[in-house]
Amino acid sequence: MREREAAVRQTAWIPRKERFGVTIAAAAALVLLVWQLWSLAHMPAQTWHSRQFEHTFKNFGSNARLLLFFVLAYYVLQRIIKLRQLSGYTQVKKWLAILLRFVRTWHTPAAILAIALIILHAVAVFLHGFVWDFNNISGLLALLVLLPVPVSGLLRYKRLDRKWHLRLGLAFAILFLIHAFL
Repeated sequence: MREREAAVRQTAWIPRKERFGVTIAAAAALVLLVWQLWSLAHMPAQTWHSRQFEHTFKNFGSNARLLLFFVLAYYVLQRIIKLRQLSGYTQVKKWLAILLRFVRTWHTPAAILAIALIILHAVAVFLHGFVWDFNNISGLLALLVLLPVPVSGLLRYKRLDRKWHLRLGLAFAILFLIHAFL
């Protein structure tokens, strides 16, 4: 019996303490994706090219942007906490450590929800009409770089990613910022 439990413990991709949040986020993302894709599919085609629909897909992107800032805050806080300039400020480091622990806990669930919103944003942009301009191309490049990030995140749990999750995440962050603000 214990051998079976040990085998199950070794083969689990997501650690037990994160499994609940990841499962809830994945379920919420799946429900959101199915619901919104169903509503997009049952919308009249004339609506896809309206100004109101443009606000719809921009709202998907704006909500994803908020979640992505939270996701990227994990890496920023990790860097800040390692700064030598903060070595004398123990109280500040203590509060940053508490904040980092909170952000680390919700990094993966927020990323899952952000990916669902990004997929909805991309589908809605293609329904509205994809134009080969700088904004759409930068968004498409960011989406292509984003695709392997969740896979490398799963490999990260097993220590098999060789820092690909961080590198691809950084490349995505740069392309995302270019897409969102230029």
